[in-house]
Amino acid sequence: MARHHLQRLASPSRSTSLVVHLIGIASLSKSFLFLFGWDTPLSQAHGWYFQFLTIIGLALSLGAFVLAAVADVTGSVALFQLKNMIAVVATPLEVLISALYWGICAIDRGLVVQPGFHLALDVDLGMHLAPAVLLTLDLILLSPPWTISAYGMMSLSTAIAFAYWYWVEVCFEKNGWYPYPMFEMLTTAQRALLFTFSAGLVTVFASMLKWVYGAVNGIDQARREAHKPAKKIE
Repeated sequence: MARHHLQRLASPSRSTSLVVHLIGIASLSKSFLFLFGWDTPLSQAHGWYFQFLTIIGLALSLGAFVLAAVADVTGSVALFQLKNMIAVVATPLEVLISALYWGICAIDRGLVVQPGFHLALDVDLGMHLAPAVLLTLDLILLSPPWTISAYGMMSLSTAIAFAYWYWVEVCFEKNGWYPYPMFEMLTTAQRALLFTFSAGLVTVFASMLKWVYGAVNGIDQARREAHKPAKKIE
């Protein structure tokens, strides 16, 4: 099995790595299965629940863990590398989703949750916290250092942010309402600022993850270069 010399644990591997990835698949799949039985107007709307950034992130996270588990079983380096490519985007994105969701909920839950909607605590945690925790563990323990530059991360996160904004507006034209109530309260210029700010936060969180990776794995270079969230480390 291939293993980058800076990884803390062997991955892909049929031992600890496979166990962690199977736990992740079970947790993330449970959240997705909940959606298929959650009968709300959103389930019949254009875009389904994929109008929510949370569900897009959940799909990316599940895809990464499925690829990782298959790589663990088969020893496929190509699948392992593909998992890492997805995780470079999904991990800081999930940290952003968790930070924004719980932070905004602490101020006013009505800004991000439609009136009349209710999620049980275990479902809420499964969607808005578990993906970030699972992907962070995968990064720190079972992945090599990232190889995308800070400028690349900012460019990528900006492209994703504005692509999501475009998708939200397409759904709004079809449905007549936004998935997040706070979008209704913002002007077009304010939405542009919100998505630009969110893209910047993704880059900041990527930098923080890089620092944590270096601290946990004892890689001084990673800590020193935390302002370059994924600069290549050999």
